[in-house]
Amino acid sequence: MRHIRSYDPYPLLNAEAVSEAARLINSAQRPLALVGQGVELGEAHHELLAFLEKAHIPAACTMMGLSALPSAHPLNMGMLGMHGNYAPNLKEQECDVLIAIGMRFSERVTGRVDKYACKAKVIHLDIDRSEIDKNVKTDVAVVADCKVSLPAITKQLEEKRHDEWIESFTPLFDEENKKVIQPAIHPVSGALLMGEVVHAVSQAVQGDAVMVNDVGQNQMFSCRYFKYNRQRSIVTSGGLGTMGFGLPAAIGSVFGAPHRTVCLFTGDGGIQMSIQELGTIMEQRIPIKVILLNNNYLGNVRQWQELFWNKRYSFTRMLNPDYSAICKGYGIHYDVLTDRKDLDARYARC
Repeated sequence: MRHIRSYDPYPLLNAEAVSEAARLINSAQRPLALVGQGVELGEAHHELLAFLEKAHIPAACTMMGLSALPSAHPLNMGMLGMHGNYAPNLKEQECDVLIAIGMRFSERVTGRVDKYACKAKVIHLDIDRSEIDKNVKTDVAVVADCKVSLPAITKQLEEKRHDEWIESFTPLFDEENKKVIQPAIHPVSGALLMGEVVHAVSQAVQGDAVMVNDVGQNQMFSCRYFKYNRQRSIVTSGGLGTMGFGLPAAIGSVFGAPHRTVCLFTGDGGIQMSIQELGTIMEQRIPIKVILLNNNYLGNVRQWQELFWNKRYSFTRMLNPDYSAICKGYGIHYDVLTDRKDLDARYARC
C-alpha cells in the first residue's frame, strides 16, 4: 500500500502507553469516558462494554457515537456537547481522569479548550495519530484501533466501583428532566414540538431502528431524544452541517441495513436540498419512514440569530411547497399530523 503522510491504518500498540493508561484509570476516583464514532467504525462495542463495566466507569457519547453504547445502559450518561445533556457536560469539569475513545475533541464538545477538563488527566485512544494533542493536550496517548487498545487496557484494570461518583450525576439528570426534557417530550399545550415527535417515533420503533437525520434543529432534537438498543444505528453528517444529507443517506441506510427500519428526521430546509431523491425512492420502492419536521423556518439559523445576533433575522423564513402534491406525484404516501392527540396512534404504524 502506498504510504500516506500522517496516516497509518494499522498502528502498533505501545505497551508502555497501555500500562500508563491503566495505571491512571486504576488510581482515578472520578473517571469519565467519552465515546466517539471510532468505537462504531472499529466495531469495538463489546470491548467498550467490558472496559466500562470492569472499572465501573460512567460514559457519555458524542453525536457521532450515540449508538456505540445502548441508551438504557446504566453507565451511559447521555450526549456530550453544546446540544447534549447537562450532567456529562458539567462532570467533564469535575472528573479526575478523562478517557477519550475514538473521538476528536470537537469544539462542540469542549467549548473553550483553555477552560476544558482542567482537573483531569487526559487519556486519548485513537487510531489517527494526527488527532492526538490537536485540540486538547493529552497526558497519555494510545494510538491504535480501539478494538485492540481497549481490551489491552482492560486486561490491566482493577475491578472497581465508583458508586458515589456515578450517583452525583443523578441530581443533574433530575434537574434537566424536569426543566428541559419533560416539557420537550410531554408538553401539555401549544403546537406540536420536535422533541415529542422524535420521542413518539422512538417509542414506536422501540429503539431498534436506524435513525438518520439532516441538519438543523431536526438533527439536534432527533439526537437528543431518539434512543438506541443496537449498534451502528445513527447516520448523521455531524459537524459538517451538510443540509440535504438526510434523504440520500436514508436511502443508503436501507441498502446497508435492509432488514431494519430506517427513520429519517429532516427539516423543510434540508429536504428541499435533495428532494429529487424522492424519485429514487419511487423507482427503487425504498421503505423509508420520512418524518418532516416542518416549521416554515431554517430553524437552527433563526435560533442563532435570536440568541447571538440580537434577533436580526435574515432569510430564515420559508415559503414551502405543497409537499403532499409532490409526494403524490412520486406515488409516495404522505400524511399530515398537527394534533398531539393523534401522535401515538399515528406513529404506532412505524
